[in-house]
Amino acid sequence: MHHIKSAVDALRIPLLAIIVSMVFFGIFMMIAGVDPFEVYYLMYRGAFGTWFSWQNSFLRAAPLILTALCTALPAQMGMVVIGGEGALVLGGLIGTMAGLYAPPTIPIVTQIAMVLGGMLGGALLIGFAGYLRYYRGVNETISTLLLTYIAIAVFNHIVEGPMRDPASLNKPSTLPLPDNVLIGSIPGMDVHWGLVFGIVFCAFAYLLVFHTTWGFAARVTGGNVKAAKMVGLKVGPLTVIVFAIGGAAAGLAGMIEVAAVHTQANASIAVGYGFTGILVAFLARHNPLAIIPVAILLGGIGASGGLLQRRLELPDASVLVLQGIIFLVLLTFETLHGRTNIFHVRKA
Repeated sequence: MHHIKSAVDALRIPLLAIIVSMVFFGIFMMIAGVDPFEVYYLMYRGAFGTWFSWQNSFLRAAPLILTALCTALPAQMGMVVIGGEGALVLGGLIGTMAGLYAPPTIPIVTQIAMVLGGMLGGALLIGFAGYLRYYRGVNETISTLLLTYIAIAVFNHIVEGPMRDPASLNKPSTLPLPDNVLIGSIPGMDVHWGLVFGIVFCAFAYLLVFHTTWGFAARVTGGNVKAAKMVGLKVGPLTVIVFAIGGAAAGLAGMIEVAAVHTQANASIAVGYGFTGILVAFLARHNPLAIIPVAILLGGIGASGGLLQRRLELPDASVLVLQGIIFLVLLTFETLHGRTNIFHVRKA
């Protein structure tokens, strides 16, 4: 219960950042000649106004939950990882390979191979960044960003080359996955099982971080690396494993996007879920439980862009402006937090 309460308390600054960001975004809308209240009403309608809107928000939240873990888990050790997009595309590629080239067997076995392949792809990429961080002193923020572009380049080369379906003309893609290995929808919903996978992974991460000696060791390392070494913690292997688990989550997101949404690997899976996941992780203060509602909120904001375009003739990317403002305001508040007392709640 203590950690659940801490998850709620941790949202205080992000909620304030969202409110301030909405004020700034509203001012920009007024300058553009658009009624900000109508904008926010349509955003609400597009995100949570109807059951269809909720399902659309859930669909967008599913990959965000998993890619956010790619940033949130290494953050327990004081590391800033921004390579979720690279882990996502690599996981999608290797998961697709497993689905297309695995020996013929019953569908559930192939699906398990796809899940493991997707997680392996992301784990290798981000785990390698963890290795570079501890054993070679390479900054993890820079390495994960550069590895992301390498992963995307590898993805494009293989999809447009060795694995390209000759029938895909203007949009290079792999062969479609067999129908019997695709990931279906949750009964009674037009939302695929990726949402459940993400929630389960968050619950697993929460238990791992806050209820195991391994998670405690990771948090001790994040607090003081020298102290962790002095008490005998194996910081190097711990760093690689934490990075790899975060990468596995993002890789799983990529595999799910292919198997549940696109049915074949192509450039459509690289739409920025990994980068938006960074914002989700920071808004959730890197708490695995808080990631779930924050991802649904950000997924809803993304889902509302189409309605703004149809009703107000605003660019579909207008919601990305709001996300950018939220990130900047949040970083500002995080910088001020601890240096001033404006964010502290006084107790009677």
